[in-house]
Amino acid sequence: MDTLLTDRVVVVTGAGSGIGLATARKFAEEGARVVGADLDPRPLKDLPGAVLPVTVDMGEESAGDRVVEAAVAEFGAVDVLVNNVGVYPYRENGFLSVDDAEWHRVLNLNFLSAVRMTRAVLPHMIAAGRGALVHIASEGSREPAPFFVDYCVSKAAVLNLSKSLANEFGPQGVRSNVVSPGATRTPAWDAPGGLADRLAAEFEMEKEAALTHFVREVRKLPTGRLGTPDEVASVIVFLGSDLSAQVTGAEYTINGGSYAAA
Repeated sequence: MDTLLTDRVVVVTGAGSGIGLATARKFAEEGARVVGADLDPRPLKDLPGAVLPVTVDMGEESAGDRVVEAAVAEFGAVDVLVNNVGVYPYRENGFLSVDDAEWHRVLNLNFLSAVRMTRAVLPHMIAAGRGALVHIASEGSREPAPFFVDYCVSKAAVLNLSKSLANEFGPQGVRSNVVSPGATRTPAWDAPGGLADRLAAEFEMEKEAALTHFVREVRKLPTGRLGTPDEVASVIVFLGSDLSAQVTGAEYTINGGSYAAA
């Protein structure tokens, strides 16, 4: 199926690993020209086609303008923006363990970076009379967990932002949608001290057995497994393409059936 993405210019933040890297790869495979922004964008150099890696800290106030300037200088436009960058620190002791500095850090990277990136690309999309914004939220935005309290709050803000953008800029040809992944096995799960190690310690099981127990007995996911970055990326590519031309203000949940999407 032709996604009509050939030569479209796509900006992906947090493109160096996980869902961001999978998304950049799928857009590139569809013939899009990809700008990948990350602190470490080196993995993007292995992708096919026209790919521009941009080394940037998306937490900096100037990052949005710098990434868009690089995209326009290289490719002349921005047709699709994927606001993917984010952090999800585990708060073992819950809400009272998160100080103001941590709230600012998480909200800045997970939410305000999307605000700044969107503000930077909108003039180009409005001038072209078309554009697609895809924001990566989380099932945690509707199903918050105390050990990810600041992360979940930041992703709930992303949901609200996307709907507001869809309402305001839809008449100017710009669509805005959200993808909310559930438990997805990104490299962060398997990093030393990551979620897989935490679950193994909590359940006193070997790592793979602990993950299976978590999925089937704790979360009780109907699919019986964790998601993959490629599965999330496929939906992102659909929302960035003209195949979804009548889709805006929507939320797509990629979570193995862990809750009914609102």
